[in-house]
Amino acid sequence: MSVTYWCEHAWLPDGVVESVLVEVDGTRVAAVTQGEPGGAERLAGLTIPGLANAHSHAFHRALRGATQAGAGDFWTWRDRMYEVAAALDPDSYLALARAAYAEMALAGITCVGEFHYLHHAPNGRPYEDANAMGHTLIQAAREAGLRIALLDTCYLTGGIGMGTAAGSGGGTHLAGTQVRFGDGDADRWANRAGDLAAAYEGQHDVEIGAAVHSVRAVPPEQMPVIAEFSHHHAAPLHAHVSEQRAENAACVEMYAASPVQVLHERGVLGPRSTAVHATHLSDVDIELLAQSGTHICMCPTTERDLADGIGPARTLFDHGAPITLGSDSHAVIDLFEEARAVELNERLATGERGHWRAAELLTAAAGAGHTSLGFPDAGLLVPGAWADLVSVRLDSVRTAGTGGLEAVVFAATAADVHSVVSGGRRVVSEGRHTLGDVGAMLTEAIGRVR
Repeated sequence: MSVTYWCEHAWLPDGVVESVLVEVDGTRVAAVTQGEPGGAERLAGLTIPGLANAHSHAFHRALRGATQAGAGDFWTWRDRMYEVAAALDPDSYLALARAAYAEMALAGITCVGEFHYLHHAPNGRPYEDANAMGHTLIQAAREAGLRIALLDTCYLTGGIGMGTAAGSGGGTHLAGTQVRFGDGDADRWANRAGDLAAAYEGQHDVEIGAAVHSVRAVPPEQMPVIAEFSHHHAAPLHAHVSEQRAENAACVEMYAASPVQVLHERGVLGPRSTAVHATHLSDVDIELLAQSGTHICMCPTTERDLADGIGPARTLFDHGAPITLGSDSHAVIDLFEEARAVELNERLATGERGHWRAAELLTAAAGAGHTSLGFPDAGLLVPGAWADLVSVRLDSVRTAGTGGLEAVVFAATAADVHSVVSGGRRVVSEGRHTLGDVGAMLTEAIGRVR
């Protein structure tokens, strides 16, 4: 099916251009030209490529507003997170993930990187289909109109140095809710993840990637199996890295190396890899990440919500590491907010303004994010790319009087997205998702698991 859209303004590789015609043929952009609207469908405001949420835990959406009472730290927050994880089954997870992904679509996100470790039943035993929860997430993304990189996550131990034992059936040294996360060892993980990859081979809207949860959850001797899975499938490989100072200290004490160094020594870093957070880094860590071509996924709204700290995003970028963005725990789902927070955090840390140009930040949210998820042919409005068009109002109370990319990055919020075409499919019109009332969907889904 061929459709032509007329964009009042559009962000093209050469910059913001007025009066742009984008012809869509099926799931792809067929042509981009300048011209009069004629009979084309009109898209007011500024149209940009679809955004990529490079780091998501869909079930964390149920925690928004539920962890803010009183004091606490990452670890007390994690206890509440485990309560939600313990309550989910494939049916309730489908409802929650579908609603969370629909909220992402309303925010202009057309692709999600789902860091997935909620694999098994509450007792730690696999479901009849060992990948039931993974299939659920893919179904949820498709119904919400998103492409998905399902980053199947290896999670084996409850802390650094705990090790795994041969012959374990379900996650040695995991306790409580964590038993749902584990496969016993990396070889068992790879067998299950391989079956998942085979199920979606040739399906272009799904990428099955891999993830090392963290140095806390995967012993170094197990990591090469996960890296080999990524190499064999030419798939993305993500990992939580140096999110907490306590994580760094425990890693150095056990292995005489930082988390980045451990990942480097075990072959986890590289151009298909993404280090999520990368908050507390040494100069050596920065060089290892940059020289390996590893992407860095910054999640500023979660990092500030959990009091994690401010990562050295600009330094990493200047050394050659591509920057991407994620909403992580979904304290906020708004990649414009994530983008400007990267700049605003630098201002707080340095006392100076103007570290990032709007185009750099929007590239992090679009093209770089898609590349890190295994979709390098998305995130640009050019012929042959995925037909993802996100249109942002320039006449709202937030954006009125603004213009250019700065209007989107430094003034707009997700609420200013009025139209989303994802892979050629119109999923948002006049600020409303085709699934209906997403707020009501979220309320019902969250009510089932709290």
